[in-house]
Amino acid sequence: MTKVTDYQMLIGGAWVDASDGARFNSVNPATGAIWSTVPEATAQDVDTAMQAAHAALDGPWGEMTATQRGKALGRLADLLAENSEHIGRIETTDTGKMFSETAWQSKYIAEFLHFYAGAADKVHGETLPIDKPDMFVFTDREPLGVIAAVVPWNSQMFLSAVKIGPALAAGNTIVLKASEHASAPLLEFGKLAAQAGIPDGVINVVTGHAAPCGQVLTSHPLVAKVAFTGGPNAARHIVRNAAENFAEVSLELGGKSPFIVFDDANIESAVNGSIAGIFGATGQSCVAGSRLYLHADIADEFLSRMTKIAKNIRIGDPQDADTEMGPLCTQGQLDNVQAQVALAQVEGGTVLCGGKQPALGGLYYEPTIIDCPRQDMTIVDTELFGPVLAVQRFRTEAEALTLANDTQHGLAAGIFTRDSTRSLRMSKKIRAGIVWVNTYRAISPIAAFGGMKNSGYGRESGFQALHAYTRPKTVWMNMSDDPIANPFKPR
Repeated sequence: MTKVTDYQMLIGGAWVDASDGARFNSVNPATGAIWSTVPEATAQDVDTAMQAAHAALDGPWGEMTATQRGKALGRLADLLAENSEHIGRIETTDTGKMFSETAWQSKYIAEFLHFYAGAADKVHGETLPIDKPDMFVFTDREPLGVIAAVVPWNSQMFLSAVKIGPALAAGNTIVLKASEHASAPLLEFGKLAAQAGIPDGVINVVTGHAAPCGQVLTSHPLVAKVAFTGGPNAARHIVRNAAENFAEVSLELGGKSPFIVFDDANIESAVNGSIAGIFGATGQSCVAGSRLYLHADIADEFLSRMTKIAKNIRIGDPQDADTEMGPLCTQGQLDNVQAQVALAQVEGGTVLCGGKQPALGGLYYEPTIIDCPRQDMTIVDTELFGPVLAVQRFRTEAEALTLANDTQHGLAAGIFTRDSTRSLRMSKKIRAGIVWVNTYRAISPIAAFGGMKNSGYGRESGFQALHAYTRPKTVWMNMSDDPIANPFKPR
C-alpha cells in the first residue's frame, strides 16, 4: 500500500493548511496511485500570502544590502544542490519525469541561483549628462514589489529558479503558485528558504487550482508583476487579471518548434539531436523539437536511423536508472495525445513508429513519428506535450524557412547544417526567440530565453531578466545656491 504524504503550504514563514481544510490528491503517473495530498488554497489564503510578501518588503529583507541578499540567495543555491537528489526523487514521483533528469536539473539550476546571487549587487543606475545647467541627475533601479509567479509541473524547478533568482536578487518578494498537477517539489524547495537565512514572507508557496487560487493571485491589488509559464488560454486570463492593477506581465507559453535538417548536415548528430529534442522528458518540454523538416535528399536515410533508435528506447519506471523514457504526467495529456495521433492518421499522416500505449500500465506512450504529407494538418501546429514528432520534407532553403515560420508559435528552433552563412541567414529570418544551430535544448543562466507570437513575451534568465524585476527611478538635484526664479514675478 502506497504511503500518502500530506503537504502544507508555505505562507509568511509558516507551514499551513488551507483555511477551510480542503485538500486534493496527487497521483504518481507511473503507477496511478495517490501518493500525496496538497492544500486547496482559498482566496483568503492567497491574500494572506500576498500580505506576508508585502510586509516582508519593509522588514529585514528590505533592510538588507544587495550584497547581503546575494549571499542569502547563494546559500539557497548551495542547499538546493545538496538536496538535489531528494527533490529529484519527489519530482519524479509527482510528475513521472526521469530521475536522472530531475536530479541533474535540480543540481544544475542551483547555478542559476548562484548567477543571480553574484548579480545582486551588480544592478546599478547611471548619471546623465543633462542639458540643464547646475543640475545633477542620476538613475537608480528599485525592486518592483511583490511578484506573483505561476509555473507548470514540467521543469518546474528550473522555471521557478529563473523567476525566484532575479526577483530576489533585485530585492522583491515572491508568492509562487505551484502546479496543481505536481506541487510537492516546490513545497520541498520551500523548506530550504529558512535554512538559507531568507526572512519569513520573502518566499511563499501556495497550492491550488486556477480558481480561486490563480485568479486571486494574479489579480491581487498588491501584485507588482506576474511571471507566468503555461498555456496561451490561461495566459489570456492572466493578462486580463493583471490589467486590473496595471501589474507588469511576462509570459512563456510553449511552442511547436521546428527542427530543420539540411542535406549537408552531420546526419548522426542531427538524428541524435532530434531524438533528444522530442523524446527527452517524454516530449513534455516547451521547447520540444516537435516539427521535423528534412531535406528530401536525406529524409529516407534520416528517418530510417531515427525510427530504429526510437523503437529501442527503454520505457518504464522513471526511478529506474536503466529507463530512458517515463510516462506522461496526467491522464488528460495521454487522452489528448491519443486523440491527436488518431486525427493525424485520418488527415493522411503515416505512423512510422509508435502510435500506441505499451503494455505497462500507468500513463505511458510510445515514442511516435508521423510522416505528414501536408503543412495544414492539425498535428503540425498543435502543441501535444508528448513524445510525438510530425515530419515533413523540403527542397530549398526558402521552402524550409516558409514552413518553419508557418506557425502560431515562436519559442525555439533548431538548424542543422555545415554551411555557416546559411545558418546565419536562417537564424536571422526564423521568427523564434531561441535558435540553436547544430545543437538543441542548451540552456545557461547567462543566456536569456523567451518567445514571440503565441509563445509569449518577456525574457527569463540572464541580466535582461534581472532588469525586468526592477523599476528605474530618476533623481534630479539642483546644485545651485541661487533661489529658483519666481515664475510669476511681475515684468
